[in-house]
Amino acid sequence: MGFATQLSSRPDIYFSLCAPAYRPPLSMRRVSILPWRSTPSLVILQCRGITNQILSRHILRRLKMKNSNGFLKPTALSMALIFTLFATGCGGGGSSSPAAVTPTPTPTPTPPLTVVVPTVPGAGTGLGGIGKGPAPVVLGGAGNYVILASTAISTTGVTAITGALALSPNAAVGITGFGALPLDATGCFSTSTLVTGMIYAADYNTLGCTTPAVLTTAVGDMLTAYTDAAGRAADFTELGAGDISGMTLPAGTYKWSTGVLMTSDVTLTGGPNDVWIFEVAQDVTLANGVKIVLAGGALPKNIFWQVAGGTGVAIGTTAHMEGVILATKAITLNTGATVNGRLLAQTAVTLNAVALTQPAP
Repeated sequence: MGFATQLSSRPDIYFSLCAPAYRPPLSMRRVSILPWRSTPSLVILQCRGITNQILSRHILRRLKMKNSNGFLKPTALSMALIFTLFATGCGGGGSSSPAAVTPTPTPTPTPPLTVVVPTVPGAGTGLGGIGKGPAPVVLGGAGNYVILASTAISTTGVTAITGALALSPNAAVGITGFGALPLDATGCFSTSTLVTGMIYAADYNTLGCTTPAVLTTAVGDMLTAYTDAAGRAADFTELGAGDISGMTLPAGTYKWSTGVLMTSDVTLTGGPNDVWIFEVAQDVTLANGVKIVLAGGALPKNIFWQVAGGTGVAIGTTAHMEGVILATKAITLNTGATVNGRLLAQTAVTLNAVALTQPAP
């Protein structure tokens, strides 16, 4: 069953359990049993159905190897052979595959693409402690108004606004569609049946009123807040090439050199102290019926949309927006649109039968 052949200065021993009908063997393995120079190598010829356990028992029973010093004891050979067979990976369980061949691993399936962006830790702060995302944008005096614009504020239809409106540097003539705007006794502000809050304009300058100065400060703070938001370092850039429809976004700073389009609901998920800043180089469009959805306790006061586009922000019919909008140009809300946030425009705000509520502090 075993024989030696002198192929070099060190003999090889071939051992086969193959019947003649099955030769050549289905697997062959050459191993050195002992590290001595005169020790032969063992070439194992293993056929189908012959397990390593059967092979090792048969070899240990029959094979003796001779070197220049005489015959090795079976016990010594047994220990060496067992170690060699199992430590060198000589197959197992009756496999007929050559032990020297490494099987090709099964490819790992590629997971499906998701639109959930990884959470970004940061220094976001809000009521109650530290959150995720960037630090919030400080609005200063601009944060006293649900709408602050520089050239015009207009509405058509039945609009409902909760919070204060302000227009500066333009005068009250730029506020239209709100019906009569009777001044209070001090002459420092006016009111409207469509607005739960006070209305301020740069020409409400009755003696003793600080309205013009307060509004000048508020507009300056609006510009400062816009610049702050536009300069934040981005955690994510060019997400969706500007189309974030259907995405779920954790706290963080997002930046685009394009506009941003939303044709299906977008979810902002995070805690009450988490902060989102969206830096948009062109326009923002929220399509008809599309909603910004807040999840996990996220608050609109901690969401900032900085928009640099030449048209500005367009919120579609019956769409819903969350957060503070800081726009270099106009902000337009179409019929039935709703906003939980603030509209801070460096030009005009146009409304058409909408509902607008300032966020809780």
